[in-house]
Amino acid sequence: MTQQAEPDVDELLLGFARALRAAGINVTADRERTFLVAAATVGMGERTGVYWAGRSTLTSTPADFPAYDELFERWFGGESIPQGRRVDIQRPPVTQAPLGDTEGEAGDGDADTIQARSSAQEVLRHRDVASLSAADRAAAARLFASLDPRSPLCRARRHVRASSGTVDGPATLREQLRRMGEPGRIHHRRRGTRPRRIVLLIDISGSMSPYADSLLRLAHVFVRTVPHVEVFTMGTRLTHVTRALTERDPDRALAAAGRVVPDWSGGTRLGEAIGAFLDRWGRRGMARGSVVVVFSDGWEREGPEVLGEQMRRLSALSHRVVWANPHRGKDGYQPVQQGIVAALPHIDDFVAGHSLAAFEELIEVVARA
Repeated sequence: MTQQAEPDVDELLLGFARALRAAGINVTADRERTFLVAAATVGMGERTGVYWAGRSTLTSTPADFPAYDELFERWFGGESIPQGRRVDIQRPPVTQAPLGDTEGEAGDGDADTIQARSSAQEVLRHRDVASLSAADRAAAARLFASLDPRSPLCRARRHVRASSGTVDGPATLREQLRRMGEPGRIHHRRRGTRPRRIVLLIDISGSMSPYADSLLRLAHVFVRTVPHVEVFTMGTRLTHVTRALTERDPDRALAAAGRVVPDWSGGTRLGEAIGAFLDRWGRRGMARGSVVVVFSDGWEREGPEVLGEQMRRLSALSHRVVWANPHRGKDGYQPVQQGIVAALPHIDDFVAGHSLAAFEELIEVVARA
């Protein structure tokens, strides 16, 4: 008799966290990670322990308690949870209309509804992700799937066939030999292309914490969509998180990254972090000829001289340096922070990084590099 595979416990817990987010509770990736750690500590065999682990990590105010209690009962039911096994779990019905395409389900009478949803999506695309409510943040998270990153291209050493260009002597000669010396078609060739590597350096310090979740979701889209992408977080230290972001599900990928990163919402040493990247990975080949994107507001804990020197080294090694600042797209912003002033001479593209629309523009900048 074939034994049925046991569902993944992390999937069960993350699904509960997503349901809370859809219900309007402000559940961030950092809280999801803490919830997983707390649930593992108390053990999945005791329903009461899981309840208090979630209530202490996933809720913000007493106003969240009623919705949390109701969803917990509907998600986990009234039974205790055996270790590693999911028992009679009832999924709560979806009460929030999806923002995706509903054209196949709607009739003529729903045209106004579809238009209103499209307008809401357009407004959401241009809003600062740091100012979104919990419900809007959940809706924005679904819109990340519509982003379409593309690799920047560079010329390869190998040649490929072409309809015009340089005459391909060997191919033309082979054609004539096949025709026993009779004149034949002249073949041409050109240099082929290959994708450039993309390196994403994401500042997760305290001043960037409102944007960290969205920036990691953007990085996840890059990792899952285009080849040769490497992702690092920068805080008080540098952390390589590419492997964690290879998870197919975005929420699970962010939770996996959260378990790897030890310095969320702390201080920042941008100069030291970029220097560590160059010393350990960059000079060995990861930065050479790459498009490097730095996501940061430019607040530097140490002196700006260190950041300026490391940005000079980064610019010398890489093909192009792009700096995405979440404040760049706001009215009245001036790049007066010491870190930005020190880095600007070594930046090729200084772009905004505060909204989905800004992320789309950033994707185009990277693709054109």
